[in-house]
Amino acid sequence: MPRLSHILVAGVGNVLRSDDGVGVHAVRELQQSALSGVTCAEIGTAVLHGMHFLEKADRVLVIDAARGGKPPGTVYCFEVSNNTEVQRMCSIHSMGLLEAARFLMTGQPVPPITVIGVQPETLDYGMDLSKPVRTALPRVMALIRQTVSDWQQESLAGEPACLVSA
Repeated sequence: MPRLSHILVAGVGNVLRSDDGVGVHAVRELQQSALSGVTCAEIGTAVLHGMHFLEKADRVLVIDAARGGKPPGTVYCFEVSNNTEVQRMCSIHSMGLLEAARFLMTGQPVPPITVIGVQPETLDYGMDLSKPVRTALPRVMALIRQTVSDWQQESLAGEPACLVSA
């Protein structure tokens, strides 16, 4: 009988640097109406402190600021890998998470990591999101919920999880 996979939704970024904190803002909002079978972790910039969450996960969804060359507030969705095509899209912190996992989880497979990123307008000091990123937050929340739901359905059906870029 298929089992429901353990999903980690990790908010990364620095809440003191405006749009860099979008991942933490999203996870805080998500924690107000938790998703069943999902661990929501506010990792911030302390990637190494989040490793214990990563070690227990079958799938990881990272929410972060990401640079892809589009206008501020653009929402991206992509898999983290060493694939050179994906490197054109850059999550500000997810590669650090992936590299830390590879280094610290020796002998243990690193779970697939998907990023929902938002193109920042500013990374200046400040605790508020810019208007374009704040406006994108409901789309981010909907994409988080849809992605988690899709993964849970695929897990129960025993099918491989696959997420189409948004």
